[in-house]
Amino acid sequence: MQADTDIGARKQADVRGPKRAIVLSAGMGKRMRPITATTPKPLISVAGRALLDRAFDKLVVAGVETVVVNVHYLADLVEVHALRWQGPPDVLISDERAELLETGGGVVKALPLLGEEPFYLLNSDSTWIEGVRPNLEHLARHFDPQKMDALLLLSGLVTAVGYDGKGDFVMDGDGRLARRAEREVAPFAYVGGAILHPRLFDGAPAGAFSLNRLFDAAIERGTLFGVLMEGIWLHVGTPEAIDAAERAIRDSAA
Repeated sequence: MQADTDIGARKQADVRGPKRAIVLSAGMGKRMRPITATTPKPLISVAGRALLDRAFDKLVVAGVETVVVNVHYLADLVEVHALRWQGPPDVLISDERAELLETGGGVVKALPLLGEEPFYLLNSDSTWIEGVRPNLEHLARHFDPQKMDALLLLSGLVTAVGYDGKGDFVMDGDGRLARRAEREVAPFAYVGGAILHPRLFDGAPAGAFSLNRLFDAAIERGTLFGVLMEGIWLHVGTPEAIDAAERAIRDSAA
């Protein structure tokens, strides 16, 4: 599937950032039932475009050359759809059919395809309406590989669409992150977009585990950072959130 013409036509020469990315696409999508009984979450349409394609659109603008898509639930559907994309970026498949590895284990399995340089990570169920400049470019401009093992894209809770949580992180003046305290509300939520350095995964466990385990270890080292996104975060985690996201997209285009 070809990228939107207006996206493909945008200039990429001045975009600095990773040339490889992974889009996490293997999850069961339990909160999206009954839709996900037959349609994997990455292929759910929001305003006429599959969530996976919306992720690819953002990678096009960022100048990414290769994207890895991991697959498990309804894997054949996701794989066929992803491989129909007419790059850039070129699409590679990381096959988790035998075992769902969660977010952390899925990236570990894909590391040989991602190389030795920092890479973008996107959750397929998370998208956004861009602000003044593309948010992946925004991430790249703030990423410092000398001191950061990970740079997470964050949203304030007030401007988020479809999110009903208590936030994930507090952030100091230098951008270093810490977890919110139990029973408290944090000002920032992780939107499912990041730049990760491969060393974040040094000593990572085998098998299935959450990326949060590595984020917490990076907090202890002082190497987990965040940057506040521009625009509006669309957290498409439930059927009701699809309608809210589509309304926000229509309103933004009005």
